[in-house]
Amino acid sequence: MRIASFNVQNMRLRVRDGAAHLDGARDEDIEEDMGADAAALDDIDRRLTAAVLKKAAADVVSLQEVFNQDTLDYFHDTILVPGGVPPYPHRICLPGNDGRGLNVAVMSRLPFDDVTSHAAETTSSLGLEESDILGPDNRIFRRDCLEVSIGRLTAFICHLKAPYPDTASVFDIRRLEAVAVRRVIERRFDTPAESLWLIVGDLNEPAIAETDPERSIAPVFEGFAVDLLARIPPQERWTFHQPHSAVYTCPDALLASPALAARWPDVRPEILRIGLDRDAERYRGARLAGVGAHRPHASDHAALSVDFPGL
Repeated sequence: MRIASFNVQNMRLRVRDGAAHLDGARDEDIEEDMGADAAALDDIDRRLTAAVLKKAAADVVSLQEVFNQDTLDYFHDTILVPGGVPPYPHRICLPGNDGRGLNVAVMSRLPFDDVTSHAAETTSSLGLEESDILGPDNRIFRRDCLEVSIGRLTAFICHLKAPYPDTASVFDIRRLEAVAVRRVIERRFDTPAESLWLIVGDLNEPAIAETDPERSIAPVFEGFAVDLLARIPPQERWTFHQPHSAVYTCPDALLASPALAARWPDVRPEILRIGLDRDAERYRGARLAGVGAHRPHASDHAALSVDFPGL
């Protein structure tokens, strides 16, 4: 089973003047990503997004920042498949808790055995200690922790709180989400260490200085999950480039259960940077035709893929 994960940066289906189109890979938080000139690149962005997924050639694809089911289906039917990607007949995008309506999603060529949203989980429902930042009945996940079982594997698709507007102020929020992801998995399996599961998605861990005591997502490590990206040399371990800066980070994750990691000890994830903008100068490999200095691009994130032969 080959699995991919891709934050596709604000993919939303809109209808204007009777015509449907997808928003491009832009946040509209800098001047060059706003206005008619920026909108003119939207379609190219999404064709580049599809080209990255074609290259990934995954059986199962985890996506982040997809607006809804209609958006997912439109992208699949009008851009992905016509672009030469074999169909993904099984597709799910359930509503989560993001204020802008951006959700996690999954596409698969293998049938789902079970799909469970954990968007409604609270500290009370998960039996967690009382929190100073959330009431007992407030939802924990800023988007969702979407549980998807396919054959012998259970994936937990996440997109945790971004480190904005202030990294320090949201540390505790993301820490609580990480605790909740762990509790969801512990509740799902009698023996989590011996079960086959994978935490996949954008955990939004910011760049961490060597002097910082720990990461906000430490609870999913601490003898619990195995970071498959640690099998890649540190200098190559980045998936995100902040526009017009020298900041390169790795918010995207593939965290395997101890059993999954041990059964495939030689498996190494692949980071697909072919759709990143040319301003991400640390990447010196080939890019897709049409990628620009800032835009067009497939996303501000690289895609991840990992292959578990025989799973």
